[in-house]
Amino acid sequence: MSEVDEKRGMSPGRRSFLRLAGAATLAAAGVPAGRARGAEDTPLDALMGDGERGEFGQNFDQASRTIHMPKATAPTLSPETAEITQQAIQTYDGIVARGGWPKVPHVDELHLGTRNPGVVDLRSRLSASGDLDPNAVGNDIYDSYVEAAVRRFQARHGLTVDGLLRPTTLAAMNVPATTRRDQLKVNIGRLKTLSTNLGPRYVVVNIPAARVEAIENDVAVQRHTAVVGKPDRPSPDINSKIVQINFNPFWTVPVSIIRKDLIPLMQDKPDYLTQNHIRIYDPKHKEVEPAQINWYSEEAVRYTFREDPGDTNSLGRIRINFPSQYGVYMHDTPLKNLFGGDFRYDSSGCCRVQNVRELVVWLLDGTQGWGPDHIDEAIKSGDQINVSLTKPVPLHWVYVTAWSASDGIVQFREDIYGKDGLGGPTIPATTKL
Repeated sequence: MSEVDEKRGMSPGRRSFLRLAGAATLAAAGVPAGRARGAEDTPLDALMGDGERGEFGQNFDQASRTIHMPKATAPTLSPETAEITQQAIQTYDGIVARGGWPKVPHVDELHLGTRNPGVVDLRSRLSASGDLDPNAVGNDIYDSYVEAAVRRFQARHGLTVDGLLRPTTLAAMNVPATTRRDQLKVNIGRLKTLSTNLGPRYVVVNIPAARVEAIENDVAVQRHTAVVGKPDRPSPDINSKIVQINFNPFWTVPVSIIRKDLIPLMQDKPDYLTQNHIRIYDPKHKEVEPAQINWYSEEAVRYTFREDPGDTNSLGRIRINFPSQYGVYMHDTPLKNLFGGDFRYDSSGCCRVQNVRELVVWLLDGTQGWGPDHIDEAIKSGDQINVSLTKPVPLHWVYVTAWSASDGIVQFREDIYGKDGLGGPTIPATTKL
């Protein structure tokens, strides 16, 4: 034991558990431990200072070494995904055959050291899905072991990882095991189609996860939080190639948004377009004043609406362009706060990308003259600059709600668009997070 560990009152076994705490056992993923690409996961530093051992002893510490967080480098789509997910189905068949898992009752906010009868059910629930070792059941204390297990569960379900039993976490826990098993079965067909002929370098937008991955040689070298389409304005499935980066772009408002959003807004706020730097052009490209249009008719859809570049532009400072029949893009946004929630379905079909500049650096790697410094200069210039990629990068917008990646950990996301046919999402569109 190190001097630091002695001062913390922490055994080597305890420290190992906290260093390796994660989202689900390899067995729960339906994958033999040898299949997973090992390498220790990121430590849960927030838990390292807790010197309390709990009541389970060294055997629990030893068993807990096989429980890991999802690896950030494990891509959602890879040549292995369908096969590993198929093995996970077998494991979930076993969970269902054993009666699934108990429903977790609503309890007041739990903190470390809290006693509550509901924690007994919580422990059983987490153990059934492989998030908590079976040796840790039958106790009503919300200790650091349970908190770490909740964090693992949250990570596997794309929720904010804070160890708190919030309503969204509780709702996801109480989805029946049969539903989760059936989700895996629905998605296996998608994965078999999507995970072939991917190539060495590509970008994946998983719409239900609201996440973007840049993948190189079967490793997710970048992962970005995203905001995708609302349930009533869903983002489409797309197979295309990224061909161009637009710095400081104009935004031409789609006709659908003119009809659904701009006309009602102008009826209520006649100065909306002026305040938001949106100009109107007639078919001859002549600028038209808003007062010249009858906003209580469909007249506006005959005009072109274009938002000036700048910090407040709806596309932000960067747009990622690719051929598509749907007229959608990947882009920056001035509304950075939207990336902080669990419910990130707030666009009209486009994909907003957090830290998009880093993704663009990766995309333009190999395009001569466009290293990080030149990219920063282009952004700061404020000028509209278009850069074509020397080698277009394959792009896949996919709808995958359940999978097990190369790390062997089963992950689920809510069926926000109702495509799985298993009932609505557990997180309603009206939830405020």
